[in-house]
Amino acid sequence: MTTWHAVANLADLKVRKRKAVTVEGIPVALFFINDTVYALNDTCIHEARSLSKGAILFGKVICPGHQWKFDPATGEPEDQDGCQPTYPVQVTDDGEVQVSVEVPVVTS
Repeated sequence: MTTWHAVANLADLKVRKRKAVTVEGIPVALFFINDTVYALNDTCIHEARSLSKGAILFGKVICPGHQWKFDPATGEPEDQDGCQPTYPVQVTDDGEVQVSVEVPVVTS
């Protein structure tokens, strides 16, 4: 059974576009991109920088360290090796954003 953790309000995330949260001791970066909420591990696999402090450009999450571009759905970096862990997200009917960190999704 999946354990979901309430981490944000959808209306707030729509305005801010990004938010750093901690779930069970794990740093998680939330992003609102193209009407979808994504959750990635907030610590970049390349430079250990906080992805939530980066930018969103053309639907990609840009790391503030060396500007690696990550696909927010898969965690795959553009033109680089490795994969940023992502986490399942759900939004309740009342706009509560929930994340599960039980098993990070790594696609590489």
